[in-house]
Amino acid sequence: MPKNSKVVKRELDDEVIESVKDLLSNEDSADDAFKKSELIVDVQEEKDTDVEEGSEVEDERPAWNSKLQYILAQVGFSVGLGNVWRFPYLCQKNGGGAYLLPYLILLLVIGIPLFFLELSVGQRIRRGSIGVWNYISPKLGGIGFASCVVCFFVALYYNVIIGWSLFYFSQSFQQPLPWDQCPLVKNASHTFVEPECEKSSATTYYWYREALNISSSISESGGLNWKMTVCLLAAWVVVCLAMIKGIQSSGKVSMLEPLLFLLITIPGNSPPPTINLCGQTAGSTLLS
Repeated sequence: MPKNSKVVKRELDDEVIESVKDLLSNEDSADDAFKKSELIVDVQEEKDTDVEEGSEVEDERPAWNSKLQYILAQVGFSVGLGNVWRFPYLCQKNGGGAYLLPYLILLLVIGIPLFFLELSVGQRIRRGSIGVWNYISPKLGGIGFASCVVCFFVALYYNVIIGWSLFYFSQSFQQPLPWDQCPLVKNASHTFVEPECEKSSATTYYWYREALNISSSISESGGLNWKMTVCLLAAWVVVCLAMIKGIQSSGKVSMLEPLLFLLITIPGNSPPPTINLCGQTAGSTLLS
């Protein structure tokens, strides 16, 4: 054997040992990386289960300040404009008391169960209208989108009515009321009642000519009704102020709606001076 053979053998042995060490170190690093990835997956799964079960992550969403505020807010959302003007009109149009019987039956059979179903789904899933339906099934996401579109158009429709109400409210601080009598027209010789108002009624004339300010013909577009424009803008400003902080602000505002409804509909000798005016009994009878 040559003299250098031992030296070469040692060098080869050293290379083999180093390669084995490198291989073992690579295996250890791979094991560590696998353990770390497994730990991350486990932590992520625990977070997901916590969110599903209503843990601290889920509780970061906005919530009502108290149960009383939540109940009064729901009453405020339920007692809307329809209860003030639409529901009495439907009762009078469809037979008065006879209309209430099928209404109460459908309310107990359909209305209240759907109401509690909506509350329970919202409390369990805690998402918006679109998110709730996507959570139930991605194919049903269009239902949530359609409900948002409906709410958008209802808001446009209701804010117009609120604008009308604000206009009449601003015009009611005078005696006699401007829609109580037909306006008088004066010319050079004498004074007479407005012929158009005399053919219909004082309230109808005031509604079309003063409040809406419609043109005399469909071929005439007319000008901008500044009074109604200002009232509509005021209605939208109130809505924006009520919703600017989410449920923290809307909950407080909606708590006042049941009180407003009671102040409007309480008959008899109640403190608000508007209910003690002449004709309040006849007005309360129309609402009943």
